[in-house]
Amino acid sequence: MDKTFKVIPALDLIDLDKLESLIQAIDDHPLIYGYKIGFSLGLTYGLIRVCKLLQKHTAKPLIYDHQKAATDIPETGELFADVMKFSGITEVIIFPLAGPETLKAWIDALQDKALKVIVGGIMTHPGFLESEGGFIRDLAAIKIYQQAFDKNVRDFVVPLTKPEITKKIYSEVGLDDTCTFYSPGYGKQGGNLANFSYIKSHYLIIGRSLLNVEDPALYLDEVSKQINLLNKFNRGKNEKA
Repeated sequence: MDKTFKVIPALDLIDLDKLESLIQAIDDHPLIYGYKIGFSLGLTYGLIRVCKLLQKHTAKPLIYDHQKAATDIPETGELFADVMKFSGITEVIIFPLAGPETLKAWIDALQDKALKVIVGGIMTHPGFLESEGGFIRDLAAIKIYQQAFDKNVRDFVVPLTKPEITKKIYSEVGLDDTCTFYSPGYGKQGGNLANFSYIKSHYLIIGRSLLNVEDPALYLDEVSKQINLLNKFNRGKNEKA
């Protein structure tokens, strides 16, 4: 069976004219799932204004990534969830590095507001995990995914740039085809989709590679061709197996 791929543009810019032009150019493309809003738009203009602008051009999910949320005390989760709901956000990415109590409280608060919760524990860049010279213990990152899964979260951020640890998380936590994986690291960061054939539902978070091209719709066509080739290759492997 072919993998399901979608693309989520990471709207890491502050030019509202460029933002509108981008959405108008790509919203009808079959690869587009939704749009990821980060601190650049949120802090510059406010989420309410940004969401209203986007909703003029799309009915697709609006995903907020605070880069990184859920690194505060547990009690602030309810306020954060209120802001998300009031602003018009529909899905929220959190990285609950502040510990299990924050993880539980923030997931509960967001789910109580009927917001989809997407949990991550590993970032794309070198030097994040202890095993690569970083501050975060590898086991702690795995626990984030495990405890989120136990809280009925089924949507996770995993980096395309780190296939080994991602595969370890998938197998040790017991993630399965009911889960959807949101992956940064495509394009400029060199992530390879071929390393993730075991993932059935895969949403690619693409920022600079999409934002900086002259024709974003054409770029998405090229991504679609790569995806079709990869699915064809995987079908061939499965038939031989």
